[in-house]
Amino acid sequence: MRVGKNVKHVSIGDRVGVGAQALSCMQSDCPECSSGQENHRGRAFVQTYAMPYPDGSGNSYGGYADYNRTPGHFVFQIPEGLASAVAAPMLCGGVTVFSPLKHNGCGPGKSVGILGVGGLGHFGILFARALGADRVVGVSRKSSKRQEVLSLGADEYIATDDDENWASTNARLLDLIINTVSSSKMPLTDYLSLLKVGGTLIQVGNPDGGSLPQLNAFTFIVNGIKFGGSCIGSPADIREMLELASKKQLKPLIEERPMEDANDVLVDMGKGLARYRYVLVNSRNL
Repeated sequence: MRVGKNVKHVSIGDRVGVGAQALSCMQSDCPECSSGQENHRGRAFVQTYAMPYPDGSGNSYGGYADYNRTPGHFVFQIPEGLASAVAAPMLCGGVTVFSPLKHNGCGPGKSVGILGVGGLGHFGILFARALGADRVVGVSRKSSKRQEVLSLGADEYIATDDDENWASTNARLLDLIINTVSSSKMPLTDYLSLLKVGGTLIQVGNPDGGSLPQLNAFTFIVNGIKFGGSCIGSPADIREMLELASKKQLKPLIEERPMEDANDVLVDMGKGLARYRYVLVNSRNL
């Protein structure tokens, strides 16, 4: 193991993590990198998933490896109070919901909805509560998730498959919605009806092909609502998220599996068995 000569924030022996992003251009004249928005794809954006580094030095391999090579700006110290297995899924899934919650005003006085309570959405419930929202509402299809969602910290749960009037019953309920749903057939107009006047929906779920349901402009005009998107989170967001998770002792729902079972884990994910994040443990390096 080695640490580059210009890296000052971590040392050999520290417990560290790397998220979904391995590199940005990090140039002072880059609008994104110079404003703490490295995650929004400036001149260079390298994911940690087998993408080539632009200097020709190789690819960003390492997800299933014993060792990983990543520029120091995208390597994060894990706080003492946070277990490695808890921190690991936060570095991608966790910050994907933490960042839009933080940047769109989640906190005291706000009513926040999380659409789709799964791998991403359950993090949304945890972080909306940790950020101090007055009211946290989980929205998913099945009523069977109700008690689990409430146990994560939600104040209310809406099961859309079990109440045909759910949209009208809960109209203008929320200031902010984080939408983790990735189906191109989602009832997006109904989701938007849950927003108060001037409310905001942030899309983080990415449907296959990127297509969203057709929307009527009148929906936005009459209600004065805003519709945006968010991509993972910046290094600053990740550091803040980890500190908050440690301080609040957040407990995401995870299942640890041996690294050797990676193929089986992928099969189980395809079957929808994850509740809600699998964490691969490399026992050779514990």
